[in-house]
Amino acid sequence: MRWLILALLIIPALEIGIFIWAGGIVGPWWVVFIIILTGIVGVMIAKKQGAETWNRARISMNNGQLPAEEIIDGICIFVGAVFLFTPGFITDTVGFLLVLPQTRIPFKKLIVEFIKSRLNNGTIIYRK
Repeated sequence: MRWLILALLIIPALEIGIFIWAGGIVGPWWVVFIIILTGIVGVMIAKKQGAETWNRARISMNNGQLPAEEIIDGICIFVGAVFLFTPGFITDTVGFLLVLPQTRIPFKKLIVEFIKSRLNNGTIIYRK
């Protein structure tokens, strides 16, 4: 929980610093344009990836399989879309990393390891 509070304090300060720095280089209106553009493009990519993931999950369920990978993909896409919707260069970078399928792989591995560790340690209880 401490890391979350720390992140909520540090990330906005870094974003403001990057806004000021980038605004000094390219101008403030370009910074606003880039932020709006990355938000729009990011949400479009997230929407497309979300629809593809939903279709893959539906096919898996129709075949009687558990859509575990699709659920983890959906989590990554949702969190990435939230980051992309938040104005800022750091959050946009993290958002694109979570939304794009090629760069999502390491995050998926981290999520799976996190869930496994919680299951092994008894924090999450799974019952049939």
